[in-house]
Amino acid sequence: MPLSPAVELTRRLVRENTVNPPGNESRCMDIVAPLLRELGFTIAEHRFADGRLNLVARLGRETDRPPLAFTGHVDTVPLGAAPWTRDPFAGEIDGDRLYGRGSTDMKSGVAAFMDACRLRRDRIASSCGVVLYITVAEETGCEGAIALAAEREFVGRAGALVVAEPTGNYPLVGHKGALWLRVTAEGVTAHGSMPEKGVNAVMKAARAVVRLGDFDFNVKRHEVLGAPTLNVGNFHGGLNVNSVPDRAEINLDIRTIPGQAHARVGESIAATLGDEVTVREVLGIEAIWTPPDDPWMSRVFAIMAPLIGETPVARGAPYFTDGGALMHALGGVPTVILGPGEPHLAHQTDEYCLVSRIDQAVEAYCQIIDDWCGG
Repeated sequence: MPLSPAVELTRRLVRENTVNPPGNESRCMDIVAPLLRELGFTIAEHRFADGRLNLVARLGRETDRPPLAFTGHVDTVPLGAAPWTRDPFAGEIDGDRLYGRGSTDMKSGVAAFMDACRLRRDRIASSCGVVLYITVAEETGCEGAIALAAEREFVGRAGALVVAEPTGNYPLVGHKGALWLRVTAEGVTAHGSMPEKGVNAVMKAARAVVRLGDFDFNVKRHEVLGAPTLNVGNFHGGLNVNSVPDRAEINLDIRTIPGQAHARVGESIAATLGDEVTVREVLGIEAIWTPPDDPWMSRVFAIMAPLIGETPVARGAPYFTDGGALMHALGGVPTVILGPGEPHLAHQTDEYCLVSRIDQAVEAYCQIIDDWCGG
Protein backbone atom coordinates (compact mmCIF):
# COMPACT_ATOMS: atom_id res chain seq x y z
CA MET A 1 0.00 0.00 0.00
CA PRO A 2 1.53 3.37 -0.98
CA LEU A 3 2.44 5.80 1.77
CA SER A 4 0.62 9.11 2.06
CA PRO A 5 2.42 12.34 1.08
CA ALA A 6 2.57 13.36 4.75
CA VAL A 7 4.32 10.13 5.73
CA GLU A 8 6.75 10.42 2.81
CA LEU A 9 7.53 14.01 3.82
CA THR A 10 8.10 12.93 7.42
CA ARG A 11 10.63 10.37 6.16
CA ARG A 12 12.42 13.00 4.09
CA LEU A 13 12.68 15.32 7.08
CA VAL A 14 13.83 12.56 9.45
CA ARG A 15 16.62 11.64 7.02
CA GLU A 16 18.13 15.10 7.54
CA ASN A 17 20.34 15.23 10.64
CA THR A 18 19.24 18.35 12.53
CA VAL A 19 20.47 17.37 15.98
CA ASN A 20 20.75 20.51 18.09
CA PRO A 21 23.45 21.49 18.78
CA PRO A 22 24.47 22.46 16.16
CA GLY A 23 21.07 22.26 14.46
CA ASN A 24 21.77 22.77 10.74
CA GLU A 25 18.01 23.09 10.27
CA SER A 26 18.48 24.63 6.83
CA ARG A 27 18.69 21.00 5.59
CA CYS A 28 14.98 20.65 6.35
CA MET A 29 14.10 24.19 5.33
CA ASP A 30 15.59 23.46 1.90
CA ILE A 31 12.95 20.73 1.58
CA VAL A 32 9.89 22.52 2.97
CA ALA A 33 10.38 25.97 1.43
CA PRO A 34 10.15 24.83 -2.24
CA LEU A 35 7.11 22.68 -1.45
CA LEU A 36 5.35 25.63 0.13
CA ARG A 37 6.25 27.93 -2.76
CA GLU A 38 4.75 25.40 -5.17
CA LEU A 39 1.48 25.72 -3.24
CA GLY A 40 1.58 29.49 -3.60
CA PHE A 41 2.80 30.40 -0.14
CA THR A 42 4.97 33.49 0.22
CA ILE A 43 8.02 32.77 2.36
CA ALA A 44 9.81 35.11 4.73
CA GLU A 45 13.15 33.90 6.08
CA HIS A 46 14.12 34.98 9.58
CA ARG A 47 17.83 34.42 10.17
CA PHE A 48 18.66 32.98 13.58
CA ALA A 49 22.26 31.93 12.92
CA ASP A 50 24.40 30.52 10.11
CA GLY A 51 22.54 27.61 8.55
CA ARG A 52 19.56 28.26 10.81
CA LEU A 53 16.49 30.06 9.44
CA ASN A 54 12.99 30.33 10.84
CA LEU A 55 10.45 30.25 8.01
CA VAL A 56 7.17 32.18 8.02
CA ALA A 57 4.89 31.07 5.17
CA ARG A 58 1.60 32.77 4.27
CA LEU A 59 -1.22 31.96 1.90
CA GLY A 60 -4.62 33.65 1.67
CA ARG A 61 -6.34 36.96 1.05
CA GLU A 62 -6.19 40.04 3.26
CA THR A 63 -9.52 40.19 5.09
CA ASP A 64 -10.89 41.47 8.38
CA ARG A 65 -10.56 37.95 9.73
CA PRO A 66 -6.98 37.00 10.65
CA PRO A 67 -5.43 33.77 9.35
CA LEU A 68 -5.13 30.49 11.20
CA ALA A 69 -1.58 29.69 12.36
CA PHE A 70 0.34 26.42 12.69
CA THR A 71 3.79 26.05 14.21
CA GLY A 72 6.43 23.34 14.47
CA HIS A 73 10.20 23.02 14.82
CA VAL A 74 12.63 20.92 12.80
CA ASP A 75 15.58 20.61 15.19
CA THR A 76 15.97 17.51 17.36
CA VAL A 77 17.72 16.49 20.54
CA PRO A 78 20.94 14.42 20.39
CA LEU A 79 20.75 10.64 20.00
CA GLY A 80 21.80 9.87 23.58
CA ALA A 81 24.34 7.38 24.88
CA ALA A 82 22.26 4.22 24.44
CA PRO A 83 22.69 2.47 21.08
CA TRP A 84 19.78 2.55 18.65
CA THR A 85 18.50 -0.66 17.08
CA ARG A 86 17.30 1.36 14.06
CA ASP A 87 19.16 3.87 11.93
CA PRO A 88 18.04 7.18 13.49
CA PHE A 89 18.27 9.00 10.15
CA ALA A 90 16.76 6.42 7.78
CA GLY A 91 13.04 7.01 8.26
CA GLU A 92 12.56 3.24 8.38
CA ILE A 93 8.98 1.96 8.51
CA ASP A 94 8.07 -1.29 10.24
CA GLY A 95 4.36 -1.96 10.31
CA ASP A 96 2.67 1.17 11.70
CA ARG A 97 5.89 2.62 13.08
CA LEU A 98 8.08 5.22 11.39
CA TYR A 99 11.41 5.25 13.22
CA GLY A 100 13.97 8.02 13.53
CA ARG A 101 15.16 10.94 15.55
CA GLY A 102 12.53 13.65 15.23
CA SER A 103 9.81 11.33 13.95
CA THR A 104 7.67 12.00 17.02
CA ASP A 105 9.24 15.29 18.14
CA MET A 106 8.17 16.74 15.81
CA LYS A 107 8.90 16.44 12.10
CA SER A 108 5.73 14.40 11.67
CA GLY A 109 3.69 17.35 12.93
CA VAL A 110 5.32 19.73 10.45
CA ALA A 111 4.75 17.27 7.60
CA ALA A 112 1.11 16.77 8.61
CA PHE A 113 0.15 20.44 8.64
CA MET A 114 2.02 21.04 5.39
CA ASP A 115 0.10 18.23 3.72
CA ALA A 116 -3.19 19.52 5.10
CA CYS A 117 -2.36 22.86 3.47
CA ARG A 118 -1.72 21.03 0.20
CA LEU A 119 -5.10 19.31 0.39
CA ARG A 120 -6.90 22.54 1.30
CA ARG A 121 -4.81 24.82 -0.89
CA ASP A 122 -7.70 26.35 -2.86
CA ARG A 123 -9.81 26.99 0.22
CA ILE A 124 -6.88 28.61 2.01
CA ALA A 125 -5.96 30.79 -0.97
CA SER A 126 -9.51 32.14 -1.39
CA SER A 127 -10.07 32.94 2.30
CA CYS A 128 -8.38 34.67 5.23
CA GLY A 129 -5.79 31.91 4.91
CA VAL A 130 -3.10 30.25 6.92
CA VAL A 131 0.30 31.27 8.30
CA LEU A 132 2.96 28.69 9.14
CA TYR A 133 5.79 29.31 11.62
CA ILE A 134 8.46 26.65 11.08
CA THR A 135 11.17 27.21 13.62
CA VAL A 136 14.71 26.29 14.63
CA ALA A 137 16.46 25.92 18.00
CA GLU A 138 13.40 24.81 19.95
CA GLU A 139 15.14 22.00 21.80
CA THR A 140 17.59 24.33 23.52
CA GLY A 141 14.90 26.57 24.97
CA CYS A 142 12.68 27.83 22.12
CA GLU A 143 15.43 30.23 21.11
CA GLY A 144 14.33 30.38 17.48
CA ALA A 145 10.70 31.19 18.28
CA ILE A 146 11.70 33.72 20.93
CA ALA A 147 13.93 35.51 18.42
CA LEU A 148 11.15 35.37 15.82
CA ALA A 149 8.54 36.68 18.24
CA ALA A 150 10.74 39.66 19.05
CA GLU A 151 10.39 40.92 15.46
CA ARG A 152 6.76 41.80 14.91
CA GLU A 153 7.07 42.29 11.16
CA PHE A 154 7.79 38.57 10.78
CA VAL A 155 5.07 37.37 13.16
CA GLY A 156 2.25 39.45 11.70
CA ARG A 157 -1.20 38.44 12.88
CA ALA A 158 -3.22 35.28 13.39
CA GLY A 159 -6.51 34.51 15.08
CA ALA A 160 -5.73 31.06 16.51
CA LEU A 161 -2.67 28.84 16.80
CA VAL A 162 -2.11 25.09 16.42
CA VAL A 163 1.14 23.83 17.96
CA ALA A 164 1.88 20.48 16.31
CA GLU A 165 3.95 19.03 19.17
CA PRO A 166 3.47 15.35 20.08
CA THR A 167 0.15 14.71 21.82
CA GLY A 168 -0.97 11.48 20.14
CA ASN A 169 -3.53 13.75 18.42
CA TYR A 170 -5.22 14.55 21.73
CA PRO A 171 -5.99 18.30 21.89
CA LEU A 172 -4.28 19.98 24.86
CA VAL A 173 -5.31 23.41 26.11
CA GLY A 174 -2.09 24.64 27.71
CA HIS A 175 1.24 24.06 29.38
CA LYS A 176 3.24 25.55 32.21
CA GLY A 177 5.79 28.25 31.58
CA ALA A 178 9.51 27.78 32.15
CA LEU A 179 11.68 30.22 34.06
CA TRP A 180 15.32 29.21 34.35
CA LEU A 181 17.37 31.21 36.82
CA ARG A 182 21.12 31.23 37.37
CA VAL A 183 22.16 31.92 40.96
CA THR A 184 25.79 32.94 41.39
CA ALA A 185 27.86 33.27 44.54
CA GLU A 186 31.23 35.04 44.53
CA GLY A 187 34.02 34.50 47.04
CA VAL A 188 37.75 34.94 47.55
CA THR A 189 40.14 32.12 46.79
CA ALA A 190 42.83 30.96 49.21
CA HIS A 191 44.88 27.87 49.95
CA GLY A 192 42.80 25.00 51.31
CA SER A 193 44.99 24.79 54.38
CA MET A 194 44.21 28.42 55.25
CA PRO A 195 40.45 28.79 54.62
CA GLU A 196 40.25 31.73 57.02
CA LYS A 197 42.09 33.82 54.41
CA GLY A 198 39.38 33.27 51.78
CA VAL A 199 35.63 33.56 51.34
CA ASN A 200 34.01 30.27 50.37
CA ALA A 201 31.52 30.74 47.50
CA VAL A 202 30.27 27.16 47.80
CA MET A 203 29.19 27.78 51.38
CA LYS A 204 27.28 30.88 50.27
CA ALA A 205 25.58 28.90 47.53
CA ALA A 206 24.79 26.05 49.91
CA ARG A 207 23.05 28.44 52.28
CA ALA A 208 21.03 29.72 49.33
CA VAL A 209 19.93 26.20 48.35
CA VAL A 210 18.80 25.50 51.93
CA ARG A 211 16.67 28.66 51.85
CA LEU A 212 14.96 27.44 48.70
CA GLY A 213 13.54 24.51 50.65
CA ASP A 214 11.13 26.92 52.34
CA PHE A 215 10.22 28.93 49.24
CA ASP A 216 6.49 29.47 48.77
CA PHE A 217 5.09 30.70 45.45
CA ASN A 218 2.00 31.90 47.35
CA VAL A 219 -0.37 31.31 44.43
CA LYS A 220 -3.47 29.18 44.01
CA ARG A 221 -3.14 25.94 42.06
CA HIS A 222 -4.33 26.07 38.47
CA GLU A 223 -7.43 23.96 37.89
CA VAL A 224 -5.74 21.89 35.15
CA LEU A 225 -2.02 22.64 35.16
CA GLY A 226 -1.60 22.34 38.93
CA ALA A 227 0.90 24.21 41.09
CA PRO A 228 4.13 25.91 40.07
CA THR A 229 7.30 23.95 40.80
CA LEU A 230 10.94 24.65 41.55
CA ASN A 231 13.84 22.30 40.91
CA VAL A 232 17.54 22.78 41.66
CA GLY A 233 18.87 21.38 38.41
CA ASN A 234 22.58 21.59 39.09
CA PHE A 235 25.14 23.05 41.50
CA HIS A 236 28.75 23.75 40.54
CA GLY A 237 31.54 25.27 42.61
CA GLY A 238 35.27 25.23 43.02
CA LEU A 239 38.12 24.09 40.81
CA ASN A 240 40.17 21.81 43.05
CA VAL A 241 39.90 20.28 46.48
CA ASN A 242 42.80 22.19 48.07
CA SER A 243 41.60 25.71 47.28
CA VAL A 244 38.84 27.87 48.72
CA PRO A 245 36.30 28.20 45.87
CA ASP A 246 35.76 31.77 44.74
CA ARG A 247 32.71 31.04 42.59
CA ALA A 248 29.68 28.77 42.73
CA GLU A 249 26.65 28.52 40.50
CA ILE A 250 23.18 27.07 40.95
CA ASN A 251 20.70 26.63 38.10
CA LEU A 252 16.99 26.61 38.91
CA ASP A 253 14.19 25.25 36.74
CA ILE A 254 10.90 26.89 37.73
CA ARG A 255 7.66 25.89 36.01
CA THR A 256 5.03 28.61 36.25
CA ILE A 257 1.27 28.62 35.81
CA PRO A 258 -0.90 31.08 33.87
CA GLY A 259 -1.09 34.46 35.56
CA GLN A 260 2.34 34.25 37.18
CA ALA A 261 4.61 37.10 36.12
CA HIS A 262 8.14 35.82 35.67
CA ALA A 263 9.66 39.12 36.80
CA ARG A 264 7.78 38.85 40.10
CA VAL A 265 8.86 35.25 40.59
CA GLY A 266 12.50 36.20 39.98
CA GLU A 267 12.25 39.06 42.44
CA SER A 268 10.76 36.75 45.09
CA ILE A 269 13.55 34.21 44.60
CA ALA A 270 16.20 36.94 44.87
CA ALA A 271 14.62 38.32 48.05
CA THR A 272 14.50 34.84 49.59
CA LEU A 273 18.16 34.12 48.81
CA GLY A 274 19.45 37.44 50.10
CA ASP A 275 22.50 39.49 49.14
CA GLU A 276 25.04 36.64 49.33
CA VAL A 277 24.13 35.69 45.76
CA THR A 278 22.97 37.26 42.51
CA VAL A 279 20.07 35.98 40.42
CA ARG A 280 19.84 36.21 36.62
CA GLU A 281 17.18 34.94 34.20
CA VAL A 282 18.51 32.50 31.62
CA LEU A 283 15.24 31.51 29.94
CA GLY A 284 11.69 32.77 30.19
CA ILE A 285 8.85 31.04 28.32
CA GLU A 286 5.35 32.01 29.33
CA ALA A 287 2.66 29.51 30.25
CA ILE A 288 -0.14 29.12 27.73
CA TRP A 289 -3.77 28.45 28.51
CA THR A 290 -6.98 28.54 26.52
CA PRO A 291 -10.18 27.75 28.43
CA PRO A 292 -11.82 24.60 27.04
CA ASP A 293 -15.09 26.53 26.67
CA ASP A 294 -13.45 29.07 24.35
CA PRO A 295 -15.58 28.96 21.17
CA TRP A 296 -12.71 27.93 18.88
CA MET A 297 -11.34 25.38 21.35
CA SER A 298 -14.82 23.90 21.69
CA ARG A 299 -14.97 23.46 17.91
CA VAL A 300 -11.52 21.82 17.90
CA PHE A 301 -12.72 19.41 20.61
CA ALA A 302 -15.79 18.63 18.51
CA ILE A 303 -13.63 17.97 15.44
CA MET A 304 -11.29 15.68 17.36
CA ALA A 305 -13.91 13.64 19.25
CA PRO A 306 -14.85 11.28 16.38
CA LEU A 307 -11.24 11.06 15.19
CA ILE A 308 -9.81 9.94 18.55
CA GLY A 309 -12.92 8.04 19.65
CA GLU A 310 -13.60 9.97 22.83
CA THR A 311 -14.81 13.38 23.98
CA PRO A 312 -11.74 15.46 24.87
CA VAL A 313 -11.45 16.98 28.31
CA ALA A 314 -9.16 19.79 29.41
CA ARG A 315 -5.58 18.56 29.75
CA GLY A 316 -2.19 20.25 29.65
CA ALA A 317 1.15 19.29 28.16
CA PRO A 318 3.96 18.33 30.58
CA TYR A 319 6.50 20.14 28.38
CA PHE A 320 6.76 23.70 27.10
CA THR A 321 6.54 24.67 23.43
CA ASP A 322 7.20 27.44 20.92
CA GLY A 323 3.58 28.37 21.58
CA GLY A 324 4.80 30.04 24.76
CA ALA A 325 6.56 32.65 22.63
CA LEU A 326 4.22 32.83 19.64
CA MET A 327 0.84 32.84 21.40
CA HIS A 328 1.77 35.94 23.36
CA ALA A 329 3.40 37.63 20.37
CA LEU A 330 0.08 37.15 18.57
CA GLY A 331 -1.83 38.85 21.37
CA GLY A 332 -2.88 35.84 23.42
CA VAL A 333 -4.86 34.06 20.69
CA PRO A 334 -6.56 30.74 21.49
CA THR A 335 -3.98 27.98 21.17
CA VAL A 336 -4.23 24.20 20.99
CA ILE A 337 -1.32 21.76 21.28
CA LEU A 338 -2.16 18.95 18.88
CA GLY A 339 0.21 16.71 16.96
CA PRO A 340 0.66 13.11 15.77
CA GLY A 341 3.78 12.25 17.74
CA GLU A 342 3.68 9.98 20.79
CA PRO A 343 4.48 12.11 23.88
CA HIS A 344 6.17 9.28 25.78
CA LEU A 345 8.59 8.67 22.88
CA ALA A 346 9.93 12.21 22.59
CA HIS A 347 13.72 12.25 23.12
CA GLN A 348 13.80 8.46 23.51
CA THR A 349 16.14 5.90 21.95
CA ASP A 350 14.46 4.22 18.94
CA GLU A 351 11.96 7.09 18.74
CA TYR A 352 9.08 6.45 16.37
CA CYS A 353 5.74 7.91 15.28
CA LEU A 354 2.73 5.87 14.25
CA VAL A 355 2.05 6.17 10.53
CA SER A 356 -1.69 6.06 11.24
CA ARG A 357 -1.36 9.02 13.60
CA ILE A 358 0.29 11.11 10.88
CA ASP A 359 -2.58 10.46 8.49
CA GLN A 360 -5.08 11.12 11.29
CA ALA A 361 -3.39 14.46 12.03
CA VAL A 362 -3.68 15.47 8.38
CA GLU A 363 -7.43 14.84 8.53
CA ALA A 364 -7.71 16.77 11.79
CA TYR A 365 -5.79 19.74 10.42
CA CYS A 366 -7.88 19.72 7.24
CA GLN A 367 -11.06 19.94 9.30
CA ILE A 368 -9.61 22.69 11.50
CA ILE A 369 -8.69 24.63 8.35
CA ASP A 370 -12.19 24.07 6.95
CA ASP A 371 -13.71 25.37 10.16
CA TRP A 372 -11.53 28.49 10.21
CA CYS A 373 -11.50 29.33 6.51
CA GLY A 374 -15.18 28.66 5.91
CA GLY A 375 -17.05 26.77 3.25
